[in-house]
Amino acid sequence: MSLLHVFDMDGTLIRGTSAAVQVARICGTEAELLDLERAFSAGEIDTTAFSATLHALWSELTEDHVEEAFSGAPFLDGIAEVCADIRERGEHSIVITLSPDFFARRLLGFGFDEVAASRFPPLPFTRPLDPDAVLVPQDKVRIVEEARTSAGLPLHNCVAYGDSMSDAPLFGHVAHSVAVNADHHLAGIARAEYRGTSLLDAYSRGRELAGAA
Repeated sequence: MSLLHVFDMDGTLIRGTSAAVQVARICGTEAELLDLERAFSAGEIDTTAFSATLHALWSELTEDHVEEAFSGAPFLDGIAEVCADIRERGEHSIVITLSPDFFARRLLGFGFDEVAASRFPPLPFTRPLDPDAVLVPQDKVRIVEEARTSAGLPLHNCVAYGDSMSDAPLFGHVAHSVAVNADHHLAGIARAEYRGTSLLDAYSRGRELAGAA
């Protein structure tokens, strides 16, 4: 049986923080970023406004800054091993995140088959941000539907891993879902829960769900 494994990044693959926070620490804009995240969590701004502010705030951001932020991020253990196991089984892995692609695309180095993220102009920014290129939570459902349809997979062959309100639409859509170090937004939605530092252990919960079905 072939499966599609769908992973969130912030708070899921990266434990307890986000790509934006990691970049802000490198750029010296952590205070501004934390204010921005508070406004987003409170529902005062949407992902488009969040991304537009990042674009303005990080006008001098370079690939070297992003690489330093990525290298220092607290990723869960066992990510490469999970990707390798998925590939060896002839299955497919995809990361879908609302965060910027200039950070998220580096996840391909772990062995994920695809990464879908909000698209930003090349660094350093000399072009405006296209609002239509910024993902919203419902886009996770759309992207999964496109991926599984292309692969000819039924919906019950999809397993989602996430941690927060941006994952709620997808968790309500797929048959199998694992809340990874999740907040209250996924309470009662996820089919399984994992708390810890190992993606291998969270992934095993996903395999158990799919196997039981």
